[in-house]
Amino acid sequence: MTTTTASPTASPTASATRTTGRDALVLAAFRIVVSFLFSFHGLMGLGLFGGVDGAGAAAPVGSWPGWYAGVIELVGALLVLLGVAARPAAFVLSGVMAFAYFTVHQPEALLPVHNAGELAAVYSWVFLLLAVLGPGALTLPRALGARSTRGTD
Repeated sequence: MTTTTASPTASPTASATRTTGRDALVLAAFRIVVSFLFSFHGLMGLGLFGGVDGAGAAAPVGSWPGWYAGVIELVGALLVLLGVAARPAAFVLSGVMAFAYFTVHQPEALLPVHNAGELAAVYSWVFLLLAVLGPGALTLPRALGARSTRGTD
């Protein structure tokens, strides 16, 4: 019986936390598309794109949690989209959607498929994933940093 051992490589932890160039681009595309779509969710709470009821109604200004949720969703989505403070913003958005799921949808029925909470549950997990993995490539801070260092050569 012959056994072979793998050659020593980087630790799995170190390689698992680093992304390749392609992975960073795919993650950035995922971040940009998801946050772009989610920004419309926030705008709906503020009365745009059909509003909260599909007829253009907005949550009353200053009402809890509706109006504040719309503002947090919109601002958070823009931060994540641009990659500015993306991890903390994504973490907050994950919590906002978990809160929405457990306070609005879950009391209606146990399973998301029965309580119309699939989107809230998916967004919660997606933003938690982005909070853990980070923004990937193509962020505004990286672009501005690259531009500012280019002029110093």
